Amino acid sequence: MIFGPSIARRVDALLSGGPEDLPNLPFPQLTDREREVLDLIAAGLANPQICDKLGLAVKTVGNHISSIFAKLQVADRAQAIVRARDAGLGR
Repeated sequence: MIFGPSIARRVDALLSGGPEDLPNLPFPQLTDREREVLDLIAAGLANPQICDKLGLAVKTVGNHISSIFAKLQVADRAQAIVRARDAGLGR
């Protein structure tokens, strides 16, 4: 395909963006919602409080927490909290 100069610059800008253009988020393997749940866990909230705050069902929060544990390779909530707080979450 042949592009005019202005379109070529736009395409080049879109394609040349690398990982350095992405925001520096802790735990990039987590979804935004999982990171949000982890932040609330690190802030000391219990599952029912997380449900109320995010407007989610208990089962949904439990599923997010299970996924977080698997992705972070932690065995329990305490380990997840330590990892999250070390990364600056839960404040």
